[in-house]
Amino acid sequence: MLVTGVATELMGVDAATVREAYESVLRQLVDHLGIDFSFLRHNDFEARATVLSAEWPPRSIKPDPDPLAVVKFDDADSVFALAETLTEPAVFRPRPQQEDYRRRVEQASGLSATSMAVVPLLHAGRTMGILGLIKVGDRSWSDAELNALKAIAALFSQLQARVIAEEQLRFAAMHDHLTSLPNRTALAQYLHDRLDPSMPGPVAVLHIDLDRMKALNDFLGHLAGDRFLRTIADRMRGFVGDSAGIVARLGGDEFVVVLAGPCSARVATHHAQVIADAIDAPVTLGVERISRSASIGIAFGRPGHHTSESLLQQADRAALVVKRAGGHDIALFTDEMHADSELRNDVEIHLRDAIAGDSLILHFQPEVDLVSGRITAVEALVRWQHPTRGLLPPSAFIPVAEETNLAGELGRWVLENACRTLADWHRDIPGLDISMRVNISPVQLVTNGFVGAVARALEQFSIVGPDLCLEITEVAVVQDLSRTRVTLRELRELGVQVAIDDFGTGYSSLSHLKELPVDTLKIDRAFVTELGNGATGDLAIVQSIIGLADAFGLGIIAEGVETQRARSTLIDLGCTRAQGYLFSTPVAAEDALILLHGVRIDV
Repeated sequence: MLVTGVATELMGVDAATVREAYESVLRQLVDHLGIDFSFLRHNDFEARATVLSAEWPPRSIKPDPDPLAVVKFDDADSVFALAETLTEPAVFRPRPQQEDYRRRVEQASGLSATSMAVVPLLHAGRTMGILGLIKVGDRSWSDAELNALKAIAALFSQLQARVIAEEQLRFAAMHDHLTSLPNRTALAQYLHDRLDPSMPGPVAVLHIDLDRMKALNDFLGHLAGDRFLRTIADRMRGFVGDSAGIVARLGGDEFVVVLAGPCSARVATHHAQVIADAIDAPVTLGVERISRSASIGIAFGRPGHHTSESLLQQADRAALVVKRAGGHDIALFTDEMHADSELRNDVEIHLRDAIAGDSLILHFQPEVDLVSGRITAVEALVRWQHPTRGLLPPSAFIPVAEETNLAGELGRWVLENACRTLADWHRDIPGLDISMRVNISPVQLVTNGFVGAVARALEQFSIVGPDLCLEITEVAVVQDLSRTRVTLRELRELGVQVAIDDFGTGYSSLSHLKELPVDTLKIDRAFVTELGNGATGDLAIVQSIIGLADAFGLGIIAEGVETQRARSTLIDLGCTRAQGYLFSTPVAAEDALILLHGVRIDV
């Protein structure tokens, strides 16, 4: 009857209710057997210790620390040591040989002379723990009692195995497999609770993005990269305590820390710096000592106002701002970032429809001969007539297009519509002698089929190659040099001109100029706007670029000419082609056509 009752008691018990069930069964054993005390202990195999899981009745006075709570096998007395390997029931009666055990029990419970039956919990041939039953004074134990206790211990073993399996599944569902830190699911649950309206705020969230992890993986391999991540995770785990409520890994090289309690910007920034310093410390991987910095974004949430998702997005956005600025820094999420984030999300969602629809338009900025004022070319610049945000400049959506693999589609749209517009102008102004300049993204330049798309556009709109100039950046030149070289040579075969735009902002392409088939260098506006105002540094750079172009037999064009002083200085330096607000802002196609009918611009 006893075993049947226990089996019924333990049926349906899970990890959440197991402790209550343990105590209920121990209480039944005390009452049924007429003993004074019962307990259940489980073995911690990693720590090599026996751990108290439940006892009945609870001790009225429990010392701190409790000598019965955790007993290491290496330090155990003769009785507790058996808990590691016991396979059959054992009975202990008051004997001098067990004085060390008696003293431990007396210290923890006040009981001096006891007798005890101990039954092992066995599972898959391994001792999982022990069930103990204690009588003050002496007591004998019958075979029937011990057999019943063995059956109950077997039920406990089965329950423990089930609980362990449940806990392992729960742990796996809520923790990262590589670092054992809480994962995104656990983080979201924790933040949801912290952002409850009843909780104090503000809640500080730190998004931590390790810098340059790809280089580490490429150089040492992903196994070394994983070891590095585990080391960083251990350092951040050490941060949990008084300073942090949770440290979680989102995946890859991204971590999140939620600071404990209400937190100010000053305190959050201080903790972020502590974390950054811990990450910066070198990690030894084999014979290599590797150090990586971190980009850290901080966001603050008000309970009842923010959601876990919105707060994590804000911290992520702040970290991304740091990352794009070169990394190794800390940034607080701002209203400006919020507005920019909303814009980027809007753009990412609707840009594809804009490319496929009729919301994109082209504006055109003329390039002029500085001496004669004749228009020599126009540059096609894309704009987006957004339904709610108005006319968006390319800086608002081109970076998003490049990050979301839409740069190719956007580039094709610009190329085809620029060529279509030039064909329309040729029909309207017979003998028009200008070239159409179109900006090409780095992605387009190395995409298979790009040259074919250019050839089809020329053929479709009956445009000769020299009337089209494709403008590429220095970044595009060096991103994939071998592929770029092939593409530029194929464009040269079509007769298409190529210009390096924003030249001077980086010097990585200088060594490649002699082997790249380009026609023109465009001096970046940053060096042109203040020309003639005593900016000797800008003057020296512009002189160097003009000299470089002359040395390689390349054309030269200045961007950003806004004053007559800058125009005059450029002419004196030998640069005679330019564009800028001094001559015209980018204008719609119909206004550009009016300028072209005038052929020249008053300079």
